[in-house]
Amino acid sequence: QVQLVESGGGSVQAGGSLRLSCSASEGAATYYCMAWFRQTPGKEREGVAKIDRTGQTTYAESVKGRFTISQDNTKNTVYLQMNSLDYEVSAMYYCATSARTSLAGPYCPPFTSRDEFDHWGQGTQVSVSS
Repeated sequence: QVQLVESGGGSVQAGGSLRLSCSASEGAATYYCMAWFRQTPGKEREGVAKIDRTGQTTYAESVKGRFTISQDNTKNTVYLQMNSLDYEVSAMYYCATSARTSLAGPYCPPFTSRDEFDHWGQGTQVSVSS
């Protein structure tokens, strides 16, 4: 009922591009922001990019200029366009949503506050060969 589904991962050669998608079911569509995280074996999950309902975006420093996050609010779907890929971006990519609010209104948690993201997808693998 509450579900996030990622797609678009796969294998690509260095220098190539991929576009990831994350779609929220109706039960998960009451979010204020959606984010992409990634994780490799033995390392903590780290934030990649996020976007709120107004279109405000945040990127990890390592992906600025290469990755672009966008959304279609009518479809409750976000996209992550990944260009100029190299081996270092190989990871399992997860999308997550947050519906947190404060006295000032809804907000999108920082990447480090992973517990404030309410729902998580199952992940999609990105593998870059070199």
